[in-house]
Amino acid sequence: MSKKRVLLYVQHLLGIGHLKRAATLADAMTSIGLDVTLVSGGSAVPGMALHAKRVVQLPPASAADLSFKTLIDALGMPVDDAWKRRRRDRLLETWRETDPHALVIELFPFGRRQMGFELLPLLDAALGAPHRPVIVSSVRDVLGGGQDPARQDRMLELFEAYFDHLLVHGDPSLIPFDRTFSPAARISAKQHYTGYVVDRAPSADHPSNAGQGEVIVSVGGGAVGRTLLETAILARPLSSLAAHRWRLLAGSNVPDAELADIVALAEATHSAGGITVERNRSDFPVLLANCRLSVSQGGYNTVMDILRAGARAVVVPFAGGAEVEQTLRARLLAERGWIDIVEETQLSPRTLAEAIDRAAQRAPSTTRAVDLNGARNSAALLAQWTSELAW
Repeated sequence: MSKKRVLLYVQHLLGIGHLKRAATLADAMTSIGLDVTLVSGGSAVPGMALHAKRVVQLPPASAADLSFKTLIDALGMPVDDAWKRRRRDRLLETWRETDPHALVIELFPFGRRQMGFELLPLLDAALGAPHRPVIVSSVRDVLGGGQDPARQDRMLELFEAYFDHLLVHGDPSLIPFDRTFSPAARISAKQHYTGYVVDRAPSADHPSNAGQGEVIVSVGGGAVGRTLLETAILARPLSSLAAHRWRLLAGSNVPDAELADIVALAEATHSAGGITVERNRSDFPVLLANCRLSVSQGGYNTVMDILRAGARAVVVPFAGGAEVEQTLRARLLAERGWIDIVEETQLSPRTLAEAIDRAAQRAPSTTRAVDLNGARNSAALLAQWTSELAW
């Protein structure tokens, strides 16, 4: 019997979290025997392993600014209608080649309205296919963009018109979906909480003592992380952990010139050393498990890695533009005493050092009562739904 085929579509526009979560889901699906084609519409991320039988890179698009209203191409130019048609046609070609049993679309229709030019034709093709697939929307725990009723009604209308299931990658005991999507009760029969999606435990390829006793400062892909990295450098001599090695992970999206500036600041501020600056590392979960303390932004993937590792942590949630996702999640975790938080508007070397000192005094974290099995649970649901198809 041939494997069930899954087409998983993801579009990241600024950070790399959406692609990372999709890659983790693809890995879990592949591990239980599903045949996954991962279609990525964002820029390639150096060093990120994309676990799928087939990876299709569409002509990459990203956001011109924090409004997310204007798409730009790989050369930084606004995309035009001809570019959109070419990308739509490439996506539909991939659809036909794959002939999937399940179509999984990350975030849409609860986000990524900008991609409607290609996603609506894809969904129409799926609905009209001789072999109709299971059509699934895959979303994180918190939606962005506010709760405008008209906008949420349009999300609901599109979901009900096209989708069979909704995978919510979260735990309702922490954040119920209706916290950021008011009409959630109207689709409760199609809604499935999976738990949080966390990458599988690291392999033994990395030294088990990597990051031992260090302060790990991370900013995900780094697109909006420069201020936190520079503030951490200036906070080190003010904190009780100044004698520890600090390892700054700048991310793959930081331009070389900016990375050089960050290195120069570290060298000028700490002439005796004590700070290592590098781009992201594949053993990040190992670093968290061994570190003295983590300082980071509040992206979904990073926060879940912190919880799994049980690391003491200070989180500075990104709040640029209209972003509320990281702030909401971080505040809820801080209320439970699981992390310390510094609001982005209050960030300074002094406030960061004070938060680090508070977090450093906490007892080591223990296993949290939050479901972190989202990747495995999502894969099991996809396997179940595709097995029920008659073709």
